[in-house]
Amino acid sequence: MIITPAEEADLPRLLKFRKDTSVWLGAQGIDQWSKPFPADHILASIRAGEVFMIKESPMRDAAATVTLDEDADERLWTASERAQPARYVHKLTVDREHAGTGLGARILDWAGDEAARAGAKWLRLDAWTTNPRLHAYYRRQGFVHIRTSPDPDVVSGWVAQRPARASSHGLVVPDRMTS
Repeated sequence: MIITPAEEADLPRLLKFRKDTSVWLGAQGIDQWSKPFPADHILASIRAGEVFMIKESPMRDAAATVTLDEDADERLWTASERAQPARYVHKLTVDREHAGTGLGARILDWAGDEAARAGAKWLRLDAWTTNPRLHAYYRRQGFVHIRTSPDPDVVSGWVAQRPARASSHGLVVPDRMTS
Protein backbone atom coordinates (compact mmCIF):
# COMPACT_ATOMS: atom_id res chain seq x y z
CA MET A 1 0.00 0.00 0.00
CA ILE A 2 1.13 3.53 -0.73
CA ILE A 3 0.18 6.70 1.13
CA THR A 4 0.10 10.05 -0.61
CA PRO A 5 -1.31 13.50 0.08
CA ALA A 6 -4.88 13.94 -1.12
CA GLU A 7 -5.57 16.29 -4.00
CA GLU A 8 -8.59 18.51 -4.57
CA ALA A 9 -9.83 15.99 -7.15
CA ASP A 10 -10.10 13.44 -4.29
CA LEU A 11 -12.85 15.42 -2.54
CA PRO A 12 -15.75 13.36 -3.99
CA ARG A 13 -14.03 10.13 -2.85
CA LEU A 14 -13.45 11.56 0.63
CA LEU A 15 -17.12 12.51 0.91
CA LYS A 16 -18.07 9.02 -0.28
CA PHE A 17 -15.89 7.46 2.44
CA ARG A 18 -17.89 9.36 5.07
CA LYS A 19 -21.27 8.55 3.50
CA ASP A 20 -20.50 4.85 3.07
CA THR A 21 -19.17 4.58 6.62
CA SER A 22 -22.18 6.43 8.01
CA VAL A 23 -24.53 3.98 6.28
CA TRP A 24 -22.57 0.99 7.58
CA LEU A 25 -22.50 2.38 11.14
CA GLY A 26 -26.18 3.32 10.98
CA ALA A 27 -27.04 -0.30 10.17
CA GLN A 28 -25.38 -1.15 13.50
CA GLY A 29 -27.39 1.47 15.39
CA ILE A 30 -24.51 3.96 15.64
CA ASP A 31 -25.25 7.55 14.60
CA GLN A 32 -21.61 8.42 13.90
CA TRP A 33 -21.15 10.71 10.88
CA SER A 34 -24.90 10.75 10.24
CA LYS A 35 -24.72 14.46 9.42
CA PRO A 36 -22.80 15.35 6.25
CA PHE A 37 -19.41 16.90 6.90
CA PRO A 38 -18.80 20.31 5.30
CA ALA A 39 -16.94 19.77 2.03
CA ASP A 40 -15.22 23.14 2.38
CA HIS A 41 -13.63 22.00 5.65
CA ILE A 42 -12.23 18.88 3.99
CA LEU A 43 -11.04 20.95 1.03
CA ALA A 44 -9.19 23.31 3.39
CA SER A 45 -7.48 20.30 5.01
CA ILE A 46 -6.51 18.96 1.57
CA ARG A 47 -5.02 22.34 0.65
CA ALA A 48 -3.10 22.39 3.93
CA GLY A 49 -1.54 19.00 3.07
CA GLU A 50 -3.17 17.25 6.02
CA VAL A 51 -5.32 14.64 4.22
CA PHE A 52 -3.83 11.39 2.96
CA MET A 53 -5.06 8.65 0.66
CA ILE A 54 -3.96 5.03 1.03
CA LYS A 55 -4.04 2.91 -2.13
CA GLU A 56 -2.82 -0.47 -3.30
CA SER A 57 -1.26 1.29 -6.30
CA PRO A 58 -1.42 4.76 -7.85
CA MET A 59 -4.10 3.72 -10.35
CA ARG A 60 -6.41 1.99 -7.82
CA ASP A 61 -9.27 3.50 -5.86
CA ALA A 62 -8.39 4.58 -2.33
CA ALA A 63 -8.59 1.85 0.29
CA ALA A 64 -8.50 4.31 3.19
CA THR A 65 -7.98 7.91 4.20
CA VAL A 66 -6.72 9.78 7.24
CA THR A 67 -6.19 13.38 8.25
CA LEU A 68 -3.10 14.13 10.35
CA ASP A 69 -2.71 17.63 11.70
CA GLU A 70 -1.91 19.80 14.71
CA ASP A 71 -5.56 20.74 15.33
CA ALA A 72 -6.10 20.32 19.06
CA ASP A 73 -9.75 21.11 19.83
CA GLU A 74 -9.72 23.31 22.92
CA ARG A 75 -13.05 21.80 23.98
CA LEU A 76 -11.28 18.42 24.28
CA TRP A 77 -7.69 19.10 25.27
CA THR A 78 -6.52 21.23 28.20
CA ALA A 79 -4.20 24.20 27.70
CA SER A 80 -1.27 22.24 29.15
CA GLU A 81 -2.01 19.29 26.83
CA ARG A 82 -2.25 21.61 23.82
CA ALA A 83 1.15 23.03 24.75
CA GLN A 84 2.75 19.59 24.34
CA PRO A 85 4.00 18.68 20.86
CA ALA A 86 1.42 16.35 19.32
CA ARG A 87 -0.20 15.31 16.07
CA TYR A 88 -3.90 14.53 15.82
CA VAL A 89 -5.58 11.79 13.81
CA HIS A 90 -8.94 12.72 12.29
CA LYS A 91 -11.38 11.09 9.89
CA LEU A 92 -9.55 7.75 9.69
CA THR A 93 -11.70 5.67 7.36
CA VAL A 94 -11.06 2.27 5.82
CA ASP A 95 -13.21 1.11 2.91
CA ARG A 96 -15.29 -1.93 3.89
CA GLU A 97 -13.49 -3.98 1.22
CA HIS A 98 -10.31 -3.59 3.28
CA ALA A 99 -11.88 -3.88 6.74
CA GLY A 100 -10.34 -6.48 9.02
CA THR A 101 -7.01 -6.53 7.18
CA GLY A 102 -5.06 -4.52 9.77
CA LEU A 103 -4.89 -1.50 7.48
CA GLY A 104 -6.26 0.85 10.14
CA ALA A 105 -3.54 -0.23 12.58
CA ARG A 106 -0.88 0.32 9.91
CA ILE A 107 -2.24 3.80 9.22
CA LEU A 108 -2.13 4.63 12.94
CA ASP A 109 1.47 3.38 13.06
CA TRP A 110 2.30 5.57 10.04
CA ALA A 111 0.69 8.55 11.79
CA GLY A 112 2.71 7.86 14.94
CA ASP A 113 5.85 7.60 12.85
CA GLU A 114 5.05 10.91 11.12
CA ALA A 115 4.37 12.52 14.49
CA ALA A 116 7.72 11.29 15.84
CA ARG A 117 9.52 12.56 12.71
CA ALA A 118 7.96 15.98 13.36
CA GLY A 119 9.23 15.97 16.96
CA ALA A 120 5.86 15.34 18.56
CA LYS A 121 5.60 13.57 21.88
CA TRP A 122 2.04 12.31 21.34
CA LEU A 123 -0.27 10.89 18.72
CA ARG A 124 -3.78 11.88 19.75
CA LEU A 125 -7.32 11.38 18.54
CA ASP A 126 -10.91 11.92 19.44
CA ALA A 127 -13.60 9.36 18.75
CA TRP A 128 -17.36 9.38 18.57
CA THR A 129 -18.58 9.48 22.18
CA THR A 130 -21.28 6.83 21.73
CA ASN A 131 -19.21 4.24 19.82
CA PRO A 132 -17.72 1.87 22.42
CA ARG A 133 -16.51 -0.59 19.76
CA LEU A 134 -14.36 2.19 18.29
CA HIS A 135 -13.02 3.06 21.76
CA ALA A 136 -12.05 -0.59 22.29
CA TYR A 137 -10.34 -0.67 18.88
CA TYR A 138 -8.21 2.36 19.73
CA ARG A 139 -7.32 0.88 23.12
CA ARG A 140 -6.13 -2.28 21.33
CA GLN A 141 -3.93 0.00 19.20
CA GLY A 142 -2.18 1.28 22.33
CA PHE A 143 -4.16 4.47 22.93
CA VAL A 144 -4.91 5.45 26.50
CA HIS A 145 -8.28 7.08 27.17
CA ILE A 146 -7.74 10.51 28.74
CA ARG A 147 -11.33 11.71 29.21
CA THR A 148 -14.73 11.99 27.63
CA SER A 149 -16.05 15.50 27.20
CA PRO A 150 -19.28 16.20 29.09
CA ASP A 151 -20.15 18.95 26.56
CA PRO A 152 -23.40 17.86 24.83
CA ASP A 153 -22.37 19.77 21.68
CA VAL A 154 -19.24 17.62 21.28
CA VAL A 155 -20.20 14.37 19.57
CA SER A 156 -16.64 13.16 19.16
CA GLY A 157 -15.59 13.72 22.75
CA TRP A 158 -13.80 10.50 23.70
CA VAL A 159 -10.10 11.50 23.65
CA ALA A 160 -7.05 9.28 23.79
CA GLN A 161 -3.33 9.37 23.11
CA ARG A 162 -0.28 7.18 22.76
CA PRO A 163 3.38 8.11 22.48
CA ALA A 164 4.54 9.13 19.01
CA ARG A 165 7.18 6.65 17.91
CA ALA A 166 9.05 5.39 14.89
CA SER A 167 7.35 2.42 13.29
CA SER A 168 7.85 -0.03 10.46
CA HIS A 169 4.24 0.30 9.30
CA GLY A 170 4.82 -1.11 5.83
CA LEU A 171 3.11 1.76 4.01
CA VAL A 172 5.16 3.11 1.12
CA VAL A 173 5.70 6.85 1.21
CA PRO A 174 6.71 7.60 -2.41
CA ASP A 175 9.04 10.49 -1.59
CA ARG A 176 11.06 8.42 0.92
CA MET A 177 13.49 5.57 0.44
CA THR A 178 12.10 3.68 3.49
CA SER A 179 8.57 3.24 4.78
